[in-house]
Amino acid sequence: MNKPNKKHSRLDIILEFFGSMNLAITILVAIAFASVIGTVLQQNQPYNDYIIKFGPFWHEVFQTLGLYNIYGALWFLALLIFLVLSTSVCIYRNTPIMLRDMQQFRLNVKEKSLRLMSNTQSWTTEKKAEEVEKIIQHFLKLKGFRTRIKDHEDHRVIAGMKGRWNRSGYIFTHVGIIVLCIGSFLDGGFGLTIKEWTGQIIPETRDIRADKVPKISRLKPQDSISFRGSISLPEGGSSNIVFLNVRDGYLVQELPFAIELKDFRVEHYTSGMPKSFESDLIIHDDQLDEPLEQTISVNHPLIYRGYALYQASFGDGGSNLTLRAWPFHSQKLQTLDIDIAVKENRSLNTLFGKYRLEVDDFKMFNIFPNTEEEKAVTGKRFKNFGPSFTFKVRDASGVANEYHNYMLPVTQDKRRFYLSGMRSTVAEPFRYLHIPADNKDSLDRFMAFHALLHDPIRAKRIAQDSVKAAMSDVNKTDKKLQDDVVNSMMNLLTLFNQGGYSAIERDIKNKVPKDKQVDVAQAYVKILQNLLQNTYIALLKQEGVETEKDVSDFDNQFYEDAISAFAGIGAYGSPVYLQLADFKHRESSGIQITRHPGQNIFYLGCLMLIIGIFMMFYISYQRIWLILKPENGQLMITFAGSGNRNQRDFAVEFEQLKSHAVKITS
Repeated sequence: MNKPNKKHSRLDIILEFFGSMNLAITILVAIAFASVIGTVLQQNQPYNDYIIKFGPFWHEVFQTLGLYNIYGALWFLALLIFLVLSTSVCIYRNTPIMLRDMQQFRLNVKEKSLRLMSNTQSWTTEKKAEEVEKIIQHFLKLKGFRTRIKDHEDHRVIAGMKGRWNRSGYIFTHVGIIVLCIGSFLDGGFGLTIKEWTGQIIPETRDIRADKVPKISRLKPQDSISFRGSISLPEGGSSNIVFLNVRDGYLVQELPFAIELKDFRVEHYTSGMPKSFESDLIIHDDQLDEPLEQTISVNHPLIYRGYALYQASFGDGGSNLTLRAWPFHSQKLQTLDIDIAVKENRSLNTLFGKYRLEVDDFKMFNIFPNTEEEKAVTGKRFKNFGPSFTFKVRDASGVANEYHNYMLPVTQDKRRFYLSGMRSTVAEPFRYLHIPADNKDSLDRFMAFHALLHDPIRAKRIAQDSVKAAMSDVNKTDKKLQDDVVNSMMNLLTLFNQGGYSAIERDIKNKVPKDKQVDVAQAYVKILQNLLQNTYIALLKQEGVETEKDVSDFDNQFYEDAISAFAGIGAYGSPVYLQLADFKHRESSGIQITRHPGQNIFYLGCLMLIIGIFMMFYISYQRIWLILKPENGQLMITFAGSGNRNQRDFAVEFEQLKSHAVKITS
């Protein structure tokens, strides 16, 4: 009769599920895949950065999947928990078996079983069993085997074992995985994720001062097991908080001590690129008898009370800038000097109403790669455009354009330009206005030319003189015709001042029949160019150029570049051009502060994993059996063995053992 199948309890089914190899491999693959994404995709960045990079649709998809904070996501925590459970069940089920296997020599093995093994051999000898025992024991000991002997009345069994620590590799590997998961849990920020999920904390999304952040967005030192945040300290500044990026917001993490930046130093290569930078920090703590002073640099952090302070970056710490405001669309060449610091705001009174100036950043160096032609001439791979500053000009409705202006003129195509970049949103690249520099490397000629074109009285006088010089003696007496031409010139100049050639093109499309638009446009361009050229000649005469023959190639090129710049001013979006006249640089140090109590646990898990893998792959677990059985006045020896690694190599080794055993027992 067949025995009835044994019913499995619910606990057995659960253990079978969690201890299955398929589940463990599936979880490991999922964690590995998530780790790859977390490595490639920069984590915990502002949402605007992700929207710019991926677009609104994919941003929503990735946000829903939690890819912006993988290591703090609940689904990743669930994977770790399942991996710990699966590994723990494997250890629970298999460790006792392996420990017993490491101790048991299987002395009750049958001769029939040995003869069925793939590595086996039998031979006879005239020697006594006691003598063979001693010889074999000594031989196996020299080969690294531990041996045991058992007498079974009609035969004796000699069992040898080598490499039993191979079984420990399995235990070390699985325990190492659990320790790794524990370390990952402690350092993965899951505590903050759970607190946010349960509503204990809510990230702040407003751009407000740290002391105004509400309590629900603040963390005490004891509230978080681990974190990674950053803070920017200006020279002479101090702080006892750190900001933690959380998706589209942030949390304020309080520290049990205060950090003061005494001094910051940065060294540059001759090209202007940073070579090294370091910070002199002072730690103020009630637990210290006196403040702790230490210098940190890249890869040389300060470890204090379990907190690691890394030198991560550097930036502007509130440099004082002197700006010169040149008005656009004004007939008066008047400038206004503005003293302002980075991160400060100022109101601007202009011809077009009140605006607000917001200075965001200042850079001492702007390094760009040279072209191949520039490399051949200068012998340098990089070029330095010099200081620049970034700012916003915000109108009364709150709409702002962002600008990036360079202090010094930049050489492009062997000509010198003042560059001013403008964009309406951070998703756009900067579009640069190229303002030509005069022969003194200044803005004076360009701004004087600009003001002259916006002076209706002087511009009309130049237009009248141009019309009189162009008309024949017969037409000079026709006053109405002259006035009509002058008025046409002034209308075209007004359109050009408002929006460049694009404004003239729009006016033609609105007022001129389509079949005549090309002819009218050509006529308008000739009329306008005549006025612009005569205005420029008038400006040069003010500078001392006596005749048109004295106009140089530089002057002609300047005119063309200036007209191109005038055409772009209409889309510039600011009523003034802000020139950086002077500055007093103040640097800040970007310090990354981390707390990782699970770091050493993680390292321990890695060590255990390495040791376990080494044991499993490089230690061969081998067993040897010999049965000594008297038969027909002789001693029959049956020799067999097995190994768990590389059966081909073990077969070669077994042949060597067998040959020696036959030789010493014959």
